[in-house]
Amino acid sequence: MVNLTYNKNCPLPSAEELPSSDETPVDNQLQNDLPNLLLNLLALIWSGRDDWYFGVDMAVYYNPDEPAFVPDGFLAVGVNHDTGERGRLSYILWVEKYILPILFLEVISEKYNSEYEEKFLNYQSLGILYYVIYNPFSGRRGRFKNRQRLEVYKLISGKYQLLESENNRVWLPEIGLALGYEKGEHIAWYREWLYWYDQSGNRYLTAEERANQAEAIAAQERLAKQEAEQKAIRLAERLRALGINPDEV
Repeated sequence: MVNLTYNKNCPLPSAEELPSSDETPVDNQLQNDLPNLLLNLLALIWSGRDDWYFGVDMAVYYNPDEPAFVPDGFLAVGVNHDTGERGRLSYILWVEKYILPILFLEVISEKYNSEYEEKFLNYQSLGILYYVIYNPFSGRRGRFKNRQRLEVYKLISGKYQLLESENNRVWLPEIGLALGYEKGEHIAWYREWLYWYDQSGNRYLTAEERANQAEAIAAQERLAKQEAEQKAIRLAERLRALGINPDEV
């Protein structure tokens, strides 16, 4: 169980005095790439906001006398996005005015790390509103046979309850976004990725997709302009053939 009790009258350590992670390397590439994609998307979606922070493989300290939790990703809302040139070294509750992250994300790897048991209970005890587990091994024989690809749990009356998904998406009203998955290409890698969606189920595009979309629109506009110019030239030629000056029409 998570111990949230400590003497707040004692001097509390600063970020410089605490490890920024648990020094445990990630087990696979996805544990970095998936959370970073969600971070990059949020930077686009919430570009006008400065009240949020998304951490990747960063220590979350809740008690100076206890080891930190290091989820693969986490989202905090209601905190300063800009904390200075150095940024955050870790997420420390007593530095962040005791604002808990609203969401923890774990990505299952070949090396199982008790995401469905110990971490589940710890995050529940800590009071994290949403606990998200992405499992690329769902459906396999063994412990993952009956697991869903994406499981989103919400803390209700102190207990995590699994939320139902619709079209592989789960709406998170306190965040104002849906979280889901689908196949796509990111960092030159075509596979299944986690994405943010709006309430209507429209997926938010990555920066690369936005650039490609803008280029496609620009190309269509250039083509339409060229076709209009060619049409005008052909019309002028027909008018001249009839002895009509097109400039006088």
